[in-house]
Amino acid sequence: MSSQPKVIQFHHQPIQSHCFNQDRTILAITNETNVEIYDLKQSPPKLITILKDHDKLVTAVDISIHGRIVTCSQDRNAIVWEPLSDGSYKPTLVLLRINRAATTVAWSPNGFKFAVGSSARIISVCYFEQENDWWISKHIKKPLRSTILSVSWHPNNVLLAAGSTDGHARVFSGYIKGIDTKPEPSYWGEKLPFQTLCGDFISSNGGWIHDVKFSPSGDVLGFVAHDSSLTIVYPGGVDNPPKSILSVSTSFLPFKSLVFKNENEIIAAGHNCHLVVFQGDESNWVQSGAIDDPNKNDDKTVGETSALNMFKQLDLKGTLSGNGSGLKTIHQNTITELRPYQGSSNELTKVSSSGIDGRVVIFNV
Repeated sequence: MSSQPKVIQFHHQPIQSHCFNQDRTILAITNETNVEIYDLKQSPPKLITILKDHDKLVTAVDISIHGRIVTCSQDRNAIVWEPLSDGSYKPTLVLLRINRAATTVAWSPNGFKFAVGSSARIISVCYFEQENDWWISKHIKKPLRSTILSVSWHPNNVLLAAGSTDGHARVFSGYIKGIDTKPEPSYWGEKLPFQTLCGDFISSNGGWIHDVKFSPSGDVLGFVAHDSSLTIVYPGGVDNPPKSILSVSTSFLPFKSLVFKNENEIIAAGHNCHLVVFQGDESNWVQSGAIDDPNKNDDKTVGETSALNMFKQLDLKGTLSGNGSGLKTIHQNTITELRPYQGSSNELTKVSSSGIDGRVVIFNV
């Protein structure tokens, strides 16, 4: 915990989403209608290229293990960007077939397909069709009744978790014949044809589900809701009720994102601008700590010089808070997304966060 977080200030536009490539040398961040690609081998990071094909806000970006980038936007489109040898990227439009904004996107762990959530009450599971040389999609529709805010893949590449504004977190099968191998039976089910509903869970007060994730083993589901709660689900196997569903209510502002540090620890962050750690097992979960806790930070540890920060506060929020030195956290505004940064598949040692303050921060956890 001792070493300092690494802070990269990019611009003062909100970063909706960020993603690193496999070896952490490339970083993609959203900047309004564009996605900026940075080379991290240099210090400070060097802007390599800007992906400019969207004409409305880019809501999410993800990079596959092969280095392909996928972006989705409120313009109802998703684009796959193939890296070329000269450092540029070749765009291919994806046939999403949706009539509302695309809100979230995630590659499957093996990088052969991805899922796009949208306000059209549809999840598009997209894969590459060799014959026609393009990316096409199959739709998951039932029983979705509202905007999808997050999608997340199970380690087996087949199961897909989705959180939506109707307060439900659901687990579906995203099995695509010819692309996927038949998955091993798991707690979530055995026979998994496309669109099978393998689990449907509600937040404690019916709040919007902002983010949903599987644990490293895939046997546990965690999700955060707009009622500032964290819910953890332990499925019971085929045709059985869940072994347990545990909900932790907090006094924080709502969380926007979460990552599993390991099977028994979750890190969440959002409107409180710092990371909160939860711990537990099948019988009980509790809040166990915080990273960059504002109650423990003194004013010296945060921010740049006061004058600069003062102008930034005015620029970002139109107000000055407290003593003019901003919040007592590294992030000066809502954290929009957390991502695993370093560690094994079973134990994270670092996570990265992006925020509305235009920063990406790498925290030791």
